[in-house]
Amino acid sequence: MSSNILVQRICQNCNTEFTAKTTVTKYCSNNCAKNAWRKRKQAGKVKKINRATKKEVIFEKTEIKDKEFLSVNEVAILLNCTNRIIYYLIETKKLEATNLGTRVTRIKRTNLDKLFSKL
Repeated sequence: MSSNILVQRICQNCNTEFTAKTTVTKYCSNNCAKNAWRKRKQAGKVKKINRATKKEVIFEKTEIKDKEFLSVNEVAILLNCTNRIIYYLIETKKLEATNLGTRVTRIKRTNLDKLFSKL
């Protein structure tokens, strides 16, 4: 439903002046509307990733410091390396770990400290 009103507007995407046929029009063309939609979707994805990263940083600082038994992922975060390196250290008997079941490997904090006292 359009009206007979012609309103001068500035496109929110390309900043060019255009004549709008409705009072709620924001963009000068369909292409500008599509580009603005893509930018909004991309900004939403970036925002989501940033929130997840902030959660990881908070998790790293609070949870890991207080635990006596650590998972392979938590040890990798503490040592700033990959999980594969931790599994390699376990396989070569340089780091003592306990396998509690399938995909449940725990490392005692004292064993992690022993790794660095050997070096």
